[in-house]
Amino acid sequence: MSRLKWALVGVAIVVLGLNACAAREPLPPPAAEAGLEESPARAFVEALRPQRTGRPVVAVLALNEGTETTDFLLPHAVLRRAGVAEVQAVAPRRGPVRLYPALQVEVDQSLADFDRLHPAGADYVIVPALHEDDDPAVTAWLRRQQALGARVIEVCAGALVLGRAGLLAERRFVTHWYYRDKLQARHPGATFVPHQRYVVDRGVATTTGITASVPAMLALVEALGGRERAQAVAAELGVATWSPAHDSRPFGLDAGRRRYALTRAAFWRHERWSVEVHEGMDDVALALAADAWTRTGRVSVEAVSPSGPVRLRSGLLLTAQPAFGTAPRLPLAPELPPVRQLDRTLCEIAARFGAERRDWVMQELEYPGPAAACPGAS
Repeated sequence: MSRLKWALVGVAIVVLGLNACAAREPLPPPAAEAGLEESPARAFVEALRPQRTGRPVVAVLALNEGTETTDFLLPHAVLRRAGVAEVQAVAPRRGPVRLYPALQVEVDQSLADFDRLHPAGADYVIVPALHEDDDPAVTAWLRRQQALGARVIEVCAGALVLGRAGLLAERRFVTHWYYRDKLQARHPGATFVPHQRYVVDRGVATTTGITASVPAMLALVEALGGRERAQAVAAELGVATWSPAHDSRPFGLDAGRRRYALTRAAFWRHERWSVEVHEGMDDVALALAADAWTRTGRVSVEAVSPSGPVRLRSGLLLTAQPAFGTAPRLPLAPELPPVRQLDRTLCEIAARFGAERRDWVMQELEYPGPAAACPGAS
């Protein structure tokens, strides 16, 4: 899909969803009982322990026509970094996968290729938000994988894809705040769980918005490789905790945000930026920074490299073009742990485009906010 079409889709979603979101009943506050936070975390980890002998196989799904950037890149990168499973990216067709809102990668394994290599199916399937939630090939493949015993873990609006495959029926679920009402309308027997970043119900796990991929994947690493391995990966990423605890109440469209969303639509893709990429570049930092900057509605981000496509740290091949003109460069801080790049990026967005635009990006990413105040903030 062209960038213009993506932009128009985004504008339509904002405009059509304002009244429905405005009418939503307010959520109750999170429960405050001591120890309650640990119970869902333990339940999630125990439910996702390996069920088969041998090295687990994890398939990270993509749709060639459009897959959310962080939803896809981060789970693949974190699980590859952890080294606790055989992790494979798959798509309906071998070849380019356009990521939204920025970047493009090459996936060298089709769904049919995966099935030939793994006739017993995957142990785990990761489902990001896809441009089409009812792609027939994806829906049929997910049903087959689940029937073969795979545990299915979605990220963000990947819950829409699971719903189309019949995997949310009568289950407890979470999703990105924007799609909660849609999923409850489509699947009245399913039960939304507030104040949890991830939940699992009978082999199907769901997460809240985009940045929930971080704690959910660390919880999966703990299930596969143990607590110490998860702690080591979390330290490398710059993450203090992967608890599922999450206050859902700040996320939604109040009157001020509805006005801002309509204003934002008028500025979609105002500046063309480049990000210089290189062999072995960290997928997580790149994904979070490119995703956040692009969601300001003022920036489009394209990967550039004098040598053409590059292999990211995870092994994925990232499409890159020669540098163009004097385009602004997307700022990255390689000295930071990868996840801390998002905090820095949010501070830079506020400095360049204002706090209101930074706050909207946090809404879209469903991110509670930087761990520390921005430098120079009062």
